[in-house]
Amino acid sequence: MRILITAGPTREYLDDVRYLSNASSGQMGYALARSAIAAGHEVALVSGPVTINPPAGCEIYQVETTDEMFAQCEKLFPNCDGVIGTAAVCDYRIKTRKPGKIAKTGEAITLELIETIDVLAELGTQKGSRWVMGFALESQDARFNAVRKLYSKKCDAIVLNSVSAIGSSENFVEVIDQSQEIVATYSGEKTQVADSLIDWIQQHLAGS
Repeated sequence: MRILITAGPTREYLDDVRYLSNASSGQMGYALARSAIAAGHEVALVSGPVTINPPAGCEIYQVETTDEMFAQCEKLFPNCDGVIGTAAVCDYRIKTRKPGKIAKTGEAITLELIETIDVLAELGTQKGSRWVMGFALESQDARFNAVRKLYSKKCDAIVLNSVSAIGSSENFVEVIDQSQEIVATYSGEKTQVADSLIDWIQQHLAGS
């Protein structure tokens, strides 16, 4: 298979210096890329800003903003068999980016934020015969919100993990498929979890 994987955070600039982002390290996405390559698959990795070296044999596409990530994924997806969306895409951007650097005035300021494009949901609408696996990082009503995302993003399966996964070398995940049931659970080092997820994809999504 040829697999598209998104990883890491995106950044949305408020001005030419400051930006909104999150603490995603990209470890899970990069681990999945390594596992997929080790299993004999081709990988196109679209990554936000991280400090991890991509695995050997991986096509790497470095992006920064959410729009850049979507544009790159939209180009690559038609020639892939499926996508694993692990990227922690920044959900909001400033409505009007300020030129230069916003100066301190000693007063409170108000920023008007609007939602960014939902990269995985957009790919889901374009999937055709391709498969889509999403990731949901939830802190409240976790399974309910994961199932909601499963359908809103037109995923074939979604991987639920918690906030504790951010920046950690370990993870505990639950795989939820279209039945809305948990069909697999994996825990341990992210490299081990990645191996298990690639194996699950090979058994349940490849060729679907």
